[in-house]
Amino acid sequence: MMRPKGGIRPLGYLLALCFLALVLWDVPETWALDNGLAMTPTMGWLHWERFMCNTDCKEEPDSCISEKLFMQMADVMNSDGWREVGYKYLCIDDCWMAPQRDSKGRLQADPIRFPSGIRHLANYVHSKGLKLGIYADVGKKTCAGYPGSFGYYDIDAKTFADWGVDLLKFDGCYCDSVEQLAEGYKHMSLALNKTGRSIVYSCEWPLYMWPFHKPNYTEIRQYCNHWRNSGDVYDSWQSIKSILFWTSSNQKTIVSAAGPGGWNDPDMLVIGNFGLSWDQQVTQMALWAIMAAPLLMSNDLRNISLQAKTLLQNKDVIAINQDPLGKQGYLLRKEDNIEVWERPLSNLAWAVAMVNLQEIGGPRSYTVNIASLGRGVACNPACHITELLPVKTKLGFYEWTAGLKTRINPTGTVLFRLERSQTF
Repeated sequence: MMRPKGGIRPLGYLLALCFLALVLWDVPETWALDNGLAMTPTMGWLHWERFMCNTDCKEEPDSCISEKLFMQMADVMNSDGWREVGYKYLCIDDCWMAPQRDSKGRLQADPIRFPSGIRHLANYVHSKGLKLGIYADVGKKTCAGYPGSFGYYDIDAKTFADWGVDLLKFDGCYCDSVEQLAEGYKHMSLALNKTGRSIVYSCEWPLYMWPFHKPNYTEIRQYCNHWRNSGDVYDSWQSIKSILFWTSSNQKTIVSAAGPGGWNDPDMLVIGNFGLSWDQQVTQMALWAIMAAPLLMSNDLRNISLQAKTLLQNKDVIAINQDPLGKQGYLLRKEDNIEVWERPLSNLAWAVAMVNLQEIGGPRSYTVNIASLGRGVACNPACHITELLPVKTKLGFYEWTAGLKTRINPTGTVLFRLERSQTF
């Protein structure tokens, strides 16, 4: 290889080496599930956190788990811009089933709440340019007590494919052992692929494995498109904090497992509900983007504030979440209740989030040395920085030796995008 005179390597050469090191850094140890799906994190809507297992359609016809609810959500996702920005999966969670299987051993929808059946609902959802997700359980019963898939994996996979289902959320209740749990998740993965239909496979395998031993994420990634690690999200700041704490505490184990085709799933977005302040909603949206998390909203899209809708449809933040490099972000540092998270993006860009976890007082100023971000290459020798949240602001040109100063509201987050400058 030829070298420039004096042995000094040109800047472009050094940056190329930095980029190569970044690409090879934390490459997943194995390929993802080979179904060609979820090459970026799944985006859509899931009923559970907001509507739970409400089966009382007589008293609450607009919020019970029924085909009416999902058809109305499909209408809104199609008409109000959700599909256009990437939210394409409309997902049914638990409590859609009849209490028993049919005479041929197949799952069936509750005939009162889903009188037209799941195939009809799938056709309707598809007619809106959307995809349908459904729920089942690896064990003998679902978490709410409906028929489980244990002993019926092949039959259920074929049933879902015949209905036109596009995603399966597979829960982990009522298993007799962790061995049965693991074998069940593997069996259903193979059964879904055998149908020939493209069905995203959403697992809860590691969630149920953690109480017994550390999950094998190399193996899980071979069978699942995304996987839940921690407990259910609630409509509360305490819940969001606990998920972020769990993720950062276990990031050495889980971050390297994520990548195109397989993602860590910190659970649903609860933006637009009742329990989070505006700043806390900004924090959830920003950190779910940093974590390369599936963006599955659980809210009432028929009655959502313009502010929440604008946040959820923020194209700049969605672009970070959907970045094709496919690397999950991580907690870089924590000091005095300020956390700094970062995520490598394509084209040598980086996303940086600064979170103020202090719950007393007012906004706090915080300055980070630019040179400490992005493993030293995010802004080397210079970059353009844009604040994306809470308000998009072009901050301008920064050199590697500069500091980035911001003010962060209590429980709030400021999200930045750093793009290497071409003007040096």
